[in-house]
Amino acid sequence: MQDWILNFLAHAWLAGEGAEDRLGALIGDFVKGPLPGLLPTDLAAGVELHRRVDSYADDHPAFQRSRGRVSRERRRYAGIMVDMFYDHFLALHWDHFGREPLADYVAELYDQANQQIIHLPPTFRRTLSYMQEENWLLSYRTTDAIVLTLDRLAHYRLRQPNRLGGGGEELLADYRGYEEDFFEFIADARRYCDGLLAARLA
Repeated sequence: MQDWILNFLAHAWLAGEGAEDRLGALIGDFVKGPLPGLLPTDLAAGVELHRRVDSYADDHPAFQRSRGRVSRERRRYAGIMVDMFYDHFLALHWDHFGREPLADYVAELYDQANQQIIHLPPTFRRTLSYMQEENWLLSYRTTDAIVLTLDRLAHYRLRQPNRLGGGGEELLADYRGYEEDFFEFIADARRYCDGLLAARLA
C-alpha cells in the first residue's frame, strides 16, 4: 500500500524550503526502522520530519474530524483517503500556499529526487518513475484524479475484496467539510513544522 501513492505533496510542502528536507519528507513512507539507517544525515532529517508530521496529524482535531466524515463502510481506509483529499486541496489552492506555480514546484521536486536517486529506497525509485510519467503531484488538483487514484489503489495494491474502491465518493459527498478541515489542519501543521525547523537552528 505505501509503495503506491499517498500524500506526497503535503509532506513536501510542510518540509519547507530545504531540498534535502523536502526529499526526505517525500520518501518518508518508504523508509523503515531507526534513522539515519542507510540514508545521508540530511535526508534522514527530512524523513524524521515526515514521521513527526504523521504523528501530529493523527492527533489533530481537524484530521480526526475528516476521518470521522468517512462512511462506516470505508472507515478502515479513512487515513488513506484523508491523506489524498488533503493533497487535492493543497494542489487546488496552491496559489494560496506556494511561492511559485505548482507545475514549477513539482518539476523541481522531481529534479531533486533524480539528482539524489542513488540514495533513495528502491521502492521509491519505482514509484518515482510512475509519479513523473503520470505527473501525480500536478494531477491532484482534480477530483477525477483522486477518484482514479483511490480506485487503482484498491484494485492493484490492497488485498481483495476491499471497500476502498469508489472512495472518491466520500470526497464528493462532503467536499466542503473536508475542505474546511484541510484549511484548519494545514495552517496548524505549517506552524508546527516551522517550529521544528527553527529549533534546529537554535
